[in-house]
Amino acid sequence: MKVLVILNDPPYGTERSYNGLRLAGSLARRDGVDVRVFLFGDSVGCAVANQKVPDGYYHLDRMVTSVLRHGGSVGCCGTCMEARAIDEGALVNGARRSTLEESADWTIWADKVVSF
Repeated sequence: MKVLVILNDPPYGTERSYNGLRLAGSLARRDGVDVRVFLFGDSVGCAVANQKVPDGYYHLDRMVTSVLRHGGSVGCCGTCMEARAIDEGALVNGARRSTLEESADWTIWADKVVSF
């Protein structure tokens, strides 16, 4: 099974990106499931490395890393990164700048698409 998870919301302030990454991480740990995550809009901030959050709060950069560590792929909309002055060097290791064309390719590739 091939699953694409699309995130749009900011990393913090709502729990949509958090829940999307929770789902992606859970799916990535399952045998026979190939997971890709595409970050649009404010969600590109989820993949920024070394986030400083209050004690006891979730770290979305670590959740992105977990998806990657379990064989998932993470693409970040390049236009969205530029609009937020996020350089590819600021991303967690393994997440990468991507394009709308690649998100279209991933959508065609997927058996299921889940959007948060």
